[in-house]
Amino acid sequence: MQLLGRDLSPFVRRVAVSLDLLGIDVERRHLATGADFEEIKRVNPLGRVPALVLDDGEVLVDSQAILDWADQEVGPERALIPLTGPERRAVLKSVSIALGAVEKAVQSFYERKQKAEGRTDPAWVERLNGQAAGGLAALEAALGDQEWLHGRLTQADITTAVAYDFMTVTGPDIVAEGRFPKLAALTERLNATPPFQATDLAPFRQ
Repeated sequence: MQLLGRDLSPFVRRVAVSLDLLGIDVERRHLATGADFEEIKRVNPLGRVPALVLDDGEVLVDSQAILDWADQEVGPERALIPLTGPERRAVLKSVSIALGAVEKAVQSFYERKQKAEGRTDPAWVERLNGQAAGGLAALEAALGDQEWLHGRLTQADITTAVAYDFMTVTGPDIVAEGRFPKLAALTERLNATPPFQATDLAPFRQ
């Protein structure tokens, strides 16, 4: 199997971390949607990452679809999102908040870095950053003094830590020191684990 995409993408990174945690071996192809757009399009017609090429040649696209496949592969006892019931809905809600927050952070990053000089809209950036921070604030409150968001390590914790770490690289104002101490501690703890270390964002920090 091959996983396309580089670790700076929070959507790629959460897939890479999750597959590692679940013991699903993949070959990494660290392709960027800028420099490697045409190569990615040959696998995913949208030109987006992540994309997972299965051993039989089937291609899964979008992190949610890939992670759903992975949970089905390992079964309900090991799945990072419970397969049924209220526990599933609770974890999915947290995952959706974390994804929503990081999507706004990605949009903010593109607005600031990809627009031509003078075309960036500061008011739009402020709104996007505020939405990202709002999502993190909800997760900070949900975590409280617990070790994990939902009693054990789930996709909610993985996606939250990946989102938070992404913002430390691309939107440090959103996660200014002391703003979300519980999420910072969660991220630090997970960053010390082998699956997170294997996708460390150090190469992207300047």
